[in-house]
Amino acid sequence: MSEALKPDLLKPGQRRVSLADALAEISAFERDNKLDEADDLANRVLKAAPEHPHVLHMAGIVAYRKGRVAEAIERMEKSMRLAPNVALYPRNMCEIYRGAGRLDEALLVGKRAVELSPEDSRAYFNLALIHYERLELEEAVVVSDQAIALDPQFAEAHFEKAEALLLAGRLREGWESYEWRFKLKQAEGMLPKTEKPQWDGSAVAPGKLLVIADQGFGDCIQFSRLIPWVVARAPAPILACSQDLVPLLRQHAGLGKIITSWEHAGDYDCYVPLSGLPRLAGISVETIPANGPYLTVAPKLVEHWRETLARLAPPGKRRIALVWAGRPTHKNDRKRTLKLSQFAPLFGLRDIALLTVQKGEQIVQAGSYYGPAPLLNLGPEINDFLDTMAILKNVEHLVTIDTSVAHVAGAIGVPTSVVLPYAPDWRWLLGRNDTPWYQSVKLYRQEKPYEWAGVIERIAADLSR
Repeated sequence: MSEALKPDLLKPGQRRVSLADALAEISAFERDNKLDEADDLANRVLKAAPEHPHVLHMAGIVAYRKGRVAEAIERMEKSMRLAPNVALYPRNMCEIYRGAGRLDEALLVGKRAVELSPEDSRAYFNLALIHYERLELEEAVVVSDQAIALDPQFAEAHFEKAEALLLAGRLREGWESYEWRFKLKQAEGMLPKTEKPQWDGSAVAPGKLLVIADQGFGDCIQFSRLIPWVVARAPAPILACSQDLVPLLRQHAGLGKIITSWEHAGDYDCYVPLSGLPRLAGISVETIPANGPYLTVAPKLVEHWRETLARLAPPGKRRIALVWAGRPTHKNDRKRTLKLSQFAPLFGLRDIALLTVQKGEQIVQAGSYYGPAPLLNLGPEINDFLDTMAILKNVEHLVTIDTSVAHVAGAIGVPTSVVLPYAPDWRWLLGRNDTPWYQSVKLYRQEKPYEWAGVIERIAADLSR
């Protein structure tokens, strides 16, 4: 192929450009999330150079980002056949296969990438991700360490090691590597810009410690159980959190002022993120505190929802609350989010009414529900977590994916079934259907990666007993 693209493959008025320039432009579009522009240019370049391995590779990456997974795999597999010794291709293919749930193939190309480029820390990191997905946790730790040996400041590799250790139940080891989370790109802005030191767990004068609710809603609810441990060492700490969490977290006794923006923090001596408390407290699986209810909801609000549901919900039915989708920007949402229709085994249970406490865009799925069990869509009426809590206090059971509502229910002691992927988030550990974090929660795990068949059926069977 000529080094310049044919004029008839360019848009009217565009200058003649080299293949290298076109590939660089595709890469820049993809990096900047300008996926329509990247896709358009990639397809035109691919038409001009259908056998060029790097054109195929880049066009495959863009297709994957656009959700055309089968097309992406076809293109990228062809690029590997045409250039079998280019390490970049199997390294990236490892991630594409992982996203498609093809973990055996992901493992093979991940190992091939390491073989071709043994000095590439990113290749080891991608392979560690595959080992985690396959629940080969010892291997995930070893390969993460190999990535770290090549690049000691590789924050993602440290964090992957942390997640593997924590999922394996090696909490005290895992908390140390977990500290690297603040060096991840997505952690920017989670902590204040300050020269003040991070708290080491020693005694602090009243009102001089800033505690930061630093991660997702579920994480903050989960780790807030350690606020009493903080108050015993640093009375009246300042708490920084989002406005959504204020009604929940202010329930913990002994807090000082609560702020929702850094400029209101005032004078403090040191700070600590909520997610750093387990490390300071030396928490292990055996010493997780407060696995019983530790949050409450006002009786008046519970009564309000009792009366509301008495009017809206079919009388005489067992009320089962339901959440099927999470926040789409969550890094693992593709593994945890289901469709409402996938909960069909619940729809035919005798004498039940389904109450959706789903929020967000996926609430629209309730509009196409046609199951035999009555379904009451409460999402539009829910203003905040307190409403969710009060509703849950008026149901028999909650069925949910791994999202913040699971933590809300566990923190108030509502019987809950949580649907988990084969390789779950670290907090749910392995080899158990209960959790030391919440005594009212039962876990239902995939038996094979990315296969939900049988999971909801098991929940339905238990609920029908």
